Amino acid sequence: MTRPSVPQGGIIAAGEGTRLRADGFLVSKPMVPVAGRPLIEHAVERFRAASIRSLSIVINETSHDCRQWLERHCDDFDLDLVVRNTPSSYATFRILADRLAGAPAVVTTVDSVMPIDDFQLFVSAASVFPSNATVLGVTGHVDDENPLWVTLDSCDGRIRHIGGSEGTHVTAGLYRLPEERSADPVTAFARLRDYLGWLVTNNLPVYGVVLPCVFDIDRARDIAAAEVCSERATQEL
Repeated sequence: MTRPSVPQGGIIAAGEGTRLRADGFLVSKPMVPVAGRPLIEHAVERFRAASIRSLSIVINETSHDCRQWLERHCDDFDLDLVVRNTPSSYATFRILADRLAGAPAVVTTVDSVMPIDDFQLFVSAASVFPSNATVLGVTGHVDDENPLWVTLDSCDGRIRHIGGSEGTHVTAGLYRLPEERSADPVTAFARLRDYLGWLVTNNLPVYGVVLPCVFDIDRARDIAAAEVCSERATQEL
């Protein structure tokens, strides 16, 4: 039986937000507002609510506004801030994985927006899987232009296939990294999704936790959809 423990946290926030900039947003991607608050604040608040106070964040070298925001609003965290331009999503992920090695860790992309309760559900549910497993948040809500499909075994929650044009769910930008890390691949990957596919192809344990609805913020229309969902949920309380 895996012993539940409070994991470390990580936020992947080094993307340039090219599509959001094309839609007229002038701030760095982590500072793009959704429902009146920047994406980085939504991410940080989820970790705060889950009582995860050891937090590593990777931002790029042009995200001065995000760096200033973190310096002003994260006094209650043991914050490890990495300011670095990275060549790919996998390279950013690898930086966090190396810094969070030796203990369980929950990592999110900054552009994944979900209710705090769903994030806490993921943290709790992911903790019961084997300590050597990678656990992905997955959802049936598909709004990404290029979703990463997975096939989830309904019996044991194991992900049997990643990639392709169909599956049972799509990934949600949320990961629990294993306490016991398997051997790293001998070559780097161009994308994080390629690494996740490598794990499954090599029969390493990868499981999924299903979340009701997660928004991937890449365009102005994604922000509008997330805000409508948030407003509807507030009205129902």
